[in-house]
Amino acid sequence: MPIQTRTLHIPTPDGRADAFAAFPGAFPDTGGRHPGVLMYPDAFGIRPVLREMAAELAGHGYYVLVPNVFHRHGPTPVIDLPAYIGGEERSAVLDRLMPLIREHTAERTLRDADAFLRFLTTRPEVAPGPVAVTGYCFGGLLAVRTAAAHPDQVAALAAFHAPVGADGPDALAGITARAHFGHAASDLTPDALRELNKALDAAGVDHTSEIYPGTVHGFTMSDTDAFDPAGLKLHWDRLLPLLGRIRESS
Repeated sequence: MPIQTRTLHIPTPDGRADAFAAFPGAFPDTGGRHPGVLMYPDAFGIRPVLREMAAELAGHGYYVLVPNVFHRHGPTPVIDLPAYIGGEERSAVLDRLMPLIREHTAERTLRDADAFLRFLTTRPEVAPGPVAVTGYCFGGLLAVRTAAAHPDQVAALAAFHAPVGADGPDALAGITARAHFGHAASDLTPDALRELNKALDAAGVDHTSEIYPGTVHGFTMSDTDAFDPAGLKLHWDRLLPLLGRIRESS
């Protein structure tokens, strides 16, 4: 299936955010409109591996929008990245990113989420109806915040190697989306997983939440030393059926 890609600019209250979009060519039975997915990148941002993942997801029939969440600090690339993020270089990159992460408050997340969802749902290639939100690492937390703030729009939520419960159990209460959380084995102990799942149950979140065996933080990202091919495959095995929820509603 041919995939089209675009570099776009999203108006937000704090300036324009650049973004990457990937979507299929027109399907005869859809008039060229596809269910929308807002994909939050990890803190390393939009780069070749994220473009490849967005294009792969688009190949399953979705319009995928990947925003630059640190747009207040400049366009992509916000900081220079090595082609392979590992070892001492990884530590150096994270040192440069941590101030940006700390500045990205929940309030900023929600201002952006309003703008990102408005932009996504008004694209001519996006089908009417609910959307999905997914995210990786820090982007997974942004996905959770977005789903909680927009229960009327977000029908499916996924986050991978992400601090899902970082905002506390009360922050989960607004989520009405069907959710999947795939945790790195290095991030969450079985006891911590049980506590998180109890909080999700108490919040009424329809979810699956599991530790991916043998993985470390960042396991989906093939340009880092955390990459685990089996973990990435399991991520697709969990994500694609979940997204069927929005396809059924479009």
